[in-house]
Amino acid sequence: MKNNDRQKIAIQGVSGSFHHIAAQHISGDRDVEIFPEADFEPLVKRVSTEYCAGLMAIENSLVGGLIDNYRLLHDYNVQVTGEIYLRIRQNLVANRGASISALTEVHSHPMALAQCSGFFHRYPHIKLVESEDTAESAERVSKSGSKTTGTVASSLAAEIYGLEILNPGIESNKKNYTRFLLLRSAGEIKPGHKASVVLTLPHEKGSLYQLLGAAESAGLNLTKIQSMPIAGEPWKYRFFIDLIADHELTPDFLFEKLQSKTTKMGIIGIYEPGKHCEA
Repeated sequence: MKNNDRQKIAIQGVSGSFHHIAAQHISGDRDVEIFPEADFEPLVKRVSTEYCAGLMAIENSLVGGLIDNYRLLHDYNVQVTGEIYLRIRQNLVANRGASISALTEVHSHPMALAQCSGFFHRYPHIKLVESEDTAESAERVSKSGSKTTGTVASSLAAEIYGLEILNPGIESNKKNYTRFLLLRSAGEIKPGHKASVVLTLPHEKGSLYQLLGAAESAGLNLTKIQSMPIAGEPWKYRFFIDLIADHELTPDFLFEKLQSKTTKMGIIGIYEPGKHCEA
């Protein structure tokens, strides 16, 4: 494959992270070149200033929305052009030759460790150590060569860093999904069947009810609503709303049907509803 056929996607985390896996899925048959970022803000900043897509987690089926990431969608010049839902499959991995009975520590992101608490209750001799990233922990364990330290990480991380999966699928909840948004620098918004909008409402009785009524009348199904305080305006909120329709949506249609019920409205993106994939 020619190098210019590769899709360039910035992600949070290093190679082998769940962002990396989601990037592979959303790219389909195209080769993907990832640009790792330590945190979400530099990821979004890169997308807003460079010719590069970005993939950012926005909500999880167990813990809800990642609030600060909604702020980034508002503050930076980016738009949503796609989404994907990834089932998070956690694995206990370690250097080759290690065994569960020999492990004394397991390092990983605190959320990953929490998702596997039921499994680790069976192994009280293992100390759980929190780290910044699942894949980064896998890389460190690999470099250490230790047979007594393991990590919780994806199967891709195990493959990339030459680790062995001691026990696959150790997550307690088998229906744990993370939703990722595909971001690009703001530009022309194309039609699609799903839209993400941001708006503020009049500070008066029934304003949210009226907005929901307008959405229903327009044949729009509200699938997500996330409120966030407006900095510098105590007790006033900004709403991030996802809408799906059976027909194609356009900016003109959304403004026509909804804008009159708001004090301010913007469109973060219009795109196709994402598919569900396995990590």
